[in-house]
Amino acid sequence: MWCVLIFILILFSSSFDSTTAHKRTNACTPINPMNMSNCKKLITLGAELGWNVNINNKSHIDILFTIPISTDDSPKWVAWGVHPGRKRPHMVGTRAIIAIAQSNGTLKVSKYNITSDTKRGCRLQPLQPSEDFEDVVVQNMSGDVKPNRYMSIFATLILRLDCLDSDAYDIERFNHVWQVGYEADEVHLEPKMHPTALQNVDSTETTNLRTRKGISVGHRRHHLRTVHGILNIVGWGILLPFGVIMARYFRKFPFPITRWFCCHVSCQIIGYVLGTAGWATGIWLGQASKEYHFHTHNILAMNIFAFTTLQMIALRLRPLPTDDYRKYWDMYHHFLGYALLALIIVNIFHGIAILKPNRTWHWAYIGILAVLASVALGLEVYTWSYAAVKLTPEVTQGSMPTMMPQLAVAMSPDAGMLLLEFLGHAWRGVNVQLGARLSQYSSRMTGGERLVAEWRVWSEGRFF
Repeated sequence: MWCVLIFILILFSSSFDSTTAHKRTNACTPINPMNMSNCKKLITLGAELGWNVNINNKSHIDILFTIPISTDDSPKWVAWGVHPGRKRPHMVGTRAIIAIAQSNGTLKVSKYNITSDTKRGCRLQPLQPSEDFEDVVVQNMSGDVKPNRYMSIFATLILRLDCLDSDAYDIERFNHVWQVGYEADEVHLEPKMHPTALQNVDSTETTNLRTRKGISVGHRRHHLRTVHGILNIVGWGILLPFGVIMARYFRKFPFPITRWFCCHVSCQIIGYVLGTAGWATGIWLGQASKEYHFHTHNILAMNIFAFTTLQMIALRLRPLPTDDYRKYWDMYHHFLGYALLALIIVNIFHGIAILKPNRTWHWAYIGILAVLASVALGLEVYTWSYAAVKLTPEVTQGSMPTMMPQLAVAMSPDAGMLLLEFLGHAWRGVNVQLGARLSQYSSRMTGGERLVAEWRVWSEGRFF
């Protein structure tokens, strides 16, 4: 349980640091050191927005948009745009300024009108230099790039401000959108499709240019995604495997615990409740976010929830130990449990890849899995080593029927019963003198030689 608490503290601390960084809007250190009186770090893509509002004419705004770049992450184009109206900003309807990197190392900046045809995949062509948007005039456009440092767009906007018009701009509710892409036709100045990761889809914000405060749907969803990830990782990915370890190694062998069943059921119930809460949060996020779909993640999550629910029904519907088919039910229950663990781990890493948080999440969960795997491996090795030491004398004396139930207990219940049944049939076909031959053959040897000899004698018997 300490692993769970440590993991939660690590994730919450990393999430808190990320949130705090976004809230420190007044402590922005611009990547591009141009003279801007206001600066704000945006929530996605590492972007920054700087601006100056003309004191005499508030419809005139100087804009500086900057994206950090590096050798490993160098976009082909960057875009920033304004969205008219007071509703939530989105791509369609944006008046965009896009800078496309040229082969000579410069940026070519043009104006683009993003329409519904663009969203359907039609080619995005720039406006003519003499053309302008109907509700905003863009002047003094320029682009600046410093290799391995940043790409910037600068422009002066003349907005149509009308408090009575719902489609007008408002500097206290300034809707803007930003984006990056990695493919473009630099000759025809045509940017190609940008990535569809969460950071790209969530690159919108409504900012108060007076107070520097921003409202972002992506920022709200970011918190819900963090909750979704923590609940699923702790519930599905930590507590359920811990409950399996309790049932496998602390029931009868090698470390019997009287209340192992209570511990096992408690871990599974708490893990199921937390995992279901995380699953429900993910369903809500999927319904509220129509812009993107993660089919593989969703299908795996649905299967995990369905089959985990089926496992939990076993608390009430499992057969009695005296029932003839109990052993087959046990095999099904254990096999499905192990398969679910594999499916859960795969989907958790898939979800982390979608969320793309800092590397803390990834390595923290790898560390938790390493601890659980080390505990399970150590107990497994101890189980088989203990069984080999205790049961070898009985094997050498030919008392296979006496040894078989003990070996079955030492193993997991499902594997033990399979081995017990298999060896029971095999014993009927063994030569009657095999036990004596084994005892005589192996009594003169010790250690590894004796084990090899035992295997040779058993291999000479006719088991089928």
